[in-house]
Amino acid sequence: MILKKNQEEFVFQTQNLILVKLRKLDAPFILELVNSPGWLQYIGDRNVHSILDAEHYLQNGILKCYKEHGFGFWLVKDSIKNQKLGICGITKRESLDFPDIGFAFLPKFQSMGYGFEAAKGTLKHVQEHLRLEKIVAIANIENVASNRLLIKIGMRFEKVIRFPEENRQLNFYSI
Repeated sequence: MILKKNQEEFVFQTQNLILVKLRKLDAPFILELVNSPGWLQYIGDRNVHSILDAEHYLQNGILKCYKEHGFGFWLVKDSIKNQKLGICGITKRESLDFPDIGFAFLPKFQSMGYGFEAAKGTLKHVQEHLRLEKIVAIANIENVASNRLLIKIGMRFEKVIRFPEENRQLNFYSI
């Protein structure tokens, strides 16, 4: 169920978090997130170096996924302070047979339980409302925290893969 609240499209809420659809107006936040040290190290440089780049990144990625698949990465906000913490959701990559769950948080909000709460809530939302056949996940083999979180939310490690377009090993999980 998606409700409009303050021009944001509400997706779902957990005990402490609200997840809403990202908008072009969130470009400054995306610019900060995709240039954070963890993102650059474990996900990679997406060549987003200005607000305009961030708007294009949103338009050609996340917002496009909403239109094509009805889901995507959502903005994770603190339900009390309404502060933007990170993103969490699912996407459909051409290189994977099934949609995959992913998450990223600003460094100051990592290791505080937000990732677990958002990812667990995302899995529940997806299973109850989108009824997808299968959900997978990928994580950089060196990203210990993300790999731990995927296991904690119930994902099962299957194998190590390498995307054709990337030169790094990724752990592949499914549920």
